[in-house]
Amino acid sequence: MKYKNWLIHSLILVASYQISNAQQPIPLYPGKIPNSKLSANEEQKTANALVDTVTRKVSFPTLTIFLPSKSHSRGSAVIICPGGGYGGLLTKREGSDVARAFTKLGVTAFVLKYRLPDDAIMDDKSIGPLQDALQALKIVRQNAGKWNIDAKKIGIMGFSAGGHLASSAGTHFDARIIENPENTDLRPDFMVLVNPVISFTDEIGHIGSRNNLLGKTPSAEKINFFSNELHVNQSTPQTFLVHTADDTVVSPENSFRFYHALRKNKVNAELHVYSEGEHGFLKKPVFEEWFGRTVNWMKDRDLIE
Repeated sequence: MKYKNWLIHSLILVASYQISNAQQPIPLYPGKIPNSKLSANEEQKTANALVDTVTRKVSFPTLTIFLPSKSHSRGSAVIICPGGGYGGLLTKREGSDVARAFTKLGVTAFVLKYRLPDDAIMDDKSIGPLQDALQALKIVRQNAGKWNIDAKKIGIMGFSAGGHLASSAGTHFDARIIENPENTDLRPDFMVLVNPVISFTDEIGHIGSRNNLLGKTPSAEKINFFSNELHVNQSTPQTFLVHTADDTVVSPENSFRFYHALRKNKVNAELHVYSEGEHGFLKKPVFEEWFGRTVNWMKDRDLIE
């Protein structure tokens, strides 16, 4: 009954979106959520002094759309994956705040509220978030014309564990883990990775994120699959990376190794490393600094005109 009520509510949200056409969450899946177990919606939003809001226990994924005005639209789009160690989502600081900054530039932004891995809600929690990221790419590309988007300028952005999810989408876009009868291209056209978790290896991986996604005793095969630096090839999307050298939560080696893998495969990449700022850029570099460099890279790549 609770699932039925949520589905009805989701359909109402879709109708509301069609009316207001901006900043409306829509359900990520039109029907049953793949790889899901029947469960109650126990999603929680809690206040946090450092990051404003943390969303936990996400079992019903959504995509919130932030549209610039048609006259201001530049045609490009970015899907934003908030961080939170696969245990929560910083849905404001690493979600809606960033989306609004993009719309000011004429970029259509989408905040992905992806499922957080939990054996109680998923048959295989390790692939749930990646299913959601690929489904988001599918939705945006299929609706590019309706949202005034160039279908060849759709990127994905992620912070911390959200950066792991974004880079997973960029290196495993050909994984057949969602229904795609139309054979829609699920490859992002670019990636923006902010202090990202890239690797799940013992050497440099963020073990907290790994434990949440894969469990505390993951197989070597799973660790390898989700160590995204090992899966870069010439089809991997062009990438902008930013990290701080003093990050004690997610080693900057994650960004270094992904950057080197990209360069080895002749994929356009840009890496910025700030000497200080720790994880999450809570004090520095200020948003305008690192985001400005992101925008400059996007302009250089003709992603923003």
